[in-house]
Amino acid sequence: MAGKYAGLSAQDIDLEAAQRAVAAAIKKAEELGCKMNIAVVDAGANLKAFGRMENAWLGSIDISIKKAKTARFFDMPTGAIGNLSQPGGSLYNIEHSNGGLITFPGGVPLQNANGVVIGGIGVSGSTVENDHACATAGAAAL
Repeated sequence: MAGKYAGLSAQDIDLEAAQRAVAAAIKKAEELGCKMNIAVVDAGANLKAFGRMENAWLGSIDISIKKAKTARFFDMPTGAIGNLSQPGGSLYNIEHSNGGLITFPGGVPLQNANGVVIGGIGVSGSTVENDHACATAGAAAL
């Protein structure tokens, strides 16, 4: 491949799409009256784009990144992983793997038009319900 997309896999999110997801999540957060941190990772779970709204919690920076990575590592929403990781569940204690995962809502995989996972988005700074709503809005922008 040459030009703008040299070295970029069709299975990976590009910067423009990652920034569009962040912008959509911010818009949803503004509608909900929340101050959020929003992280987008690529297909390899590497940070691709990030947005921190004014006065969003500092502690939520790391949480948003880990939510995005968790969603990408397992290609499912972080809340679904949380349901499976309860005591007695098939994924009990999974949050201790991979340098630390987040297993509550607010992270979702990002898919291209063909349904292929190309990254993940993680949002943190409010209730898990609001975090999830903002992450879902970001994912829907792709």
